[in-house]
Amino acid sequence: MPDAVLFDLDGTLADTAPDLGAALNRVREEHHLPPLPLDLLRPHTSQGGRGLLREGMGLLPDHPTYPASYARFLAHYEAGICHQTVLFPGMAAALEELERHSIPWGVVTNKSLHLTHLLLEKMGLARRCACIVGGDSTPHPKPAPDPLLLAAQQIRLSPQACLYLGDDVRDVQAGNACAMTTVAVRWGYLGTASRPEDWGAHHLIDHPCEIPGLLGLPC
Repeated sequence: MPDAVLFDLDGTLADTAPDLGAALNRVREEHHLPPLPLDLLRPHTSQGGRGLLREGMGLLPDHPTYPASYARFLAHYEAGICHQTVLFPGMAAALEELERHSIPWGVVTNKSLHLTHLLLEKMGLARRCACIVGGDSTPHPKPAPDPLLLAAQQIRLSPQACLYLGDDVRDVQAGNACAMTTVAVRWGYLGTASRPEDWGAHHLIDHPCEIPGLLGLPC
């Protein structure tokens, strides 16, 4: 059984879509565009600002106005980073169950380390994390295994002793690349074309209440 649990952040541990969507709509407002509904933006949230700017502004990284728009998006997001963000239903109980059995847990995300720390601090979770790894913590973010290898090093366990949960194929690819036990979650920001059953994860779950059972704990 795994000895530690690592979580992707956006769409896995926490529902950050409302605040990310609000930041995107602030950028649209600056360009005199109407706001977009959250339901349209939610499936792109796991791809962060790049995915939201592509969907909400039609901007790709090679567009001349992309750097300025991305900087504005990040500024708006940081200003309202935890206005509406919450843990997914059932996640608080799952974390408490892990802690009750002295199982360390941490966060590995492609969000910048600065924003990740800021969000987890505001949510009251930072001090509970055994490790926090951001997208800029290593030269290569997910789907490269580097961030997960760093997390395992920080908690002083082998990658094989860790369980990694995510709502994007890149999470599963990164975990599989370093021999972690991977879990695809279905409560995140899956688009209509997403097929998590095809990602190659070791487990596929529908609710955080299933997490303890993956470690042999009572559900």
